[in-house]
Amino acid sequence: MSGSAVALDNLSFRYKGEDRGSLAIAQLRIEAGEKVALIGASGAGKSTLLRLLDGRLRGFRGQASVLGRALDPARSLPRAWRCDTGFVFQEFALVEQESVRQNVLNGRLGRAQPWGSLLGRFGQDDHDAVERAMGDVGIAELAGKRVDRLSGGQRQRVAIARCLAQDPALLLADEPISNLDPVTAQAILALLHDCAARRGATLLVSSHQPRLIAPYVDRFIALDRGRVVFDGPPEALRDDTLAGIYEEAGLVPEPA
Repeated sequence: MSGSAVALDNLSFRYKGEDRGSLAIAQLRIEAGEKVALIGASGAGKSTLLRLLDGRLRGFRGQASVLGRALDPARSLPRAWRCDTGFVFQEFALVEQESVRQNVLNGRLGRAQPWGSLLGRFGQDDHDAVERAMGDVGIAELAGKRVDRLSGGQRQRVAIARCLAQDPALLLADEPISNLDPVTAQAILALLHDCAARRGATLLVSSHQPRLIAPYVDRFIALDRGRVVFDGPPEALRDDTLAGIYEEAGLVPEPA
């Protein structure tokens, strides 16, 4: 896969009556296959940018292209496009009373035939994708277990498997390690990196823990009040620059 997975030009957005979460990005390119960490204080616009790239944000101005397709600020994405972008949520967003396999199978709803997805009917390709996704994240042995009986790290693996079952070309993850202990967080970051690499997908993950995430990405993009204030490899981000990014929020992150 080659070319830009994400292309933004003169992009702006503001929530009605609020400055937090706004965006003002002159230009941004993320190439296909890159592994990128989106960092910045709360309210800097990280989640807003991910929502926009996922096609869930209306009313922006400027140009935004994802996987070579222009987003329309006034319309939802066509169904045929939606599964090409996968989203891993901070709070997992799983059906707690369902089994692991059923939750992962839910990721195939957009790929299944419309009548089949309405009836909960899936083909062999769907079941094969589910088995592959569960195997990739190491939860095959949990397939029949209810999600509400799993640990936080196991739930996040289920959420990632559900996303991978879509066969996305762009994988977005919004604070996927914020509720996890450091050891589990590292395992999840390694999992996201490796799964994206094996599948040739582009990875964009937001995080408040730049030091922890640095070994798993090629590039940091830092936002401050919706603007890009740093864009480069993790090793190029100076400690004083990082401190300045978080200073206004009263946070002092560990050095990158």
